Amino acid sequence: MADESNASNLGGRYAQALFDLATDEKALAAVEADLKSLKAALGESRDLRLLIGSPAFSAADKGKGLLAIAAAARFHPTTRKFLGLLAANGRALALPAVIASFEALAAKARGAVSAEVTTALPLSAAQAKGVAAALRQALGKDPEITTRVDPALLGGIRVKVGSRLFDASLRSKLDSLKFALKRA
Repeated sequence: MADESNASNLGGRYAQALFDLATDEKALAAVEADLKSLKAALGESRDLRLLIGSPAFSAADKGKGLLAIAAAARFHPTTRKFLGLLAANGRALALPAVIASFEALAAKARGAVSAEVTTALPLSAAQAKGVAAALRQALGKDPEITTRVDPALLGGIRVKVGSRLFDASLRSKLDSLKFALKRA
């Protein structure tokens, strides 16, 4: 748990540095798009997650791998340099935290708020619009929604906005009922 917290803090510092650099170079949109693409690749590729997470690979190997991906995807030079620096400093493991923190910074700069919506089944287009409208009304800002599917929820929805978690999943309700029955 402490490692996750340290990676998150470290990711926030690196994300702030990248955000400031991208803003100065007027490349914020390009860097944000690159990181969004990299986030999708991390979600889809077990090999990429293994590359950044395994201590079996040296920092140099991680850097070569990340730079090869950046070159193939035609990332902005700022993003490429940043990925090389992150790997060279032995911080490739913090990449998911960097991406999450950068997304939050970019959304804040646009006046939007990031929200992670987790459901047991994929949302239909109408349901996604309904969730977006409800979040817009509740938060007073336009939400940038990232959706995830987690069958363990069984049903319902879980929405995470910043450090706040709104949990209306069937799993949490069953857990609450189980706890109440144990106390009785």
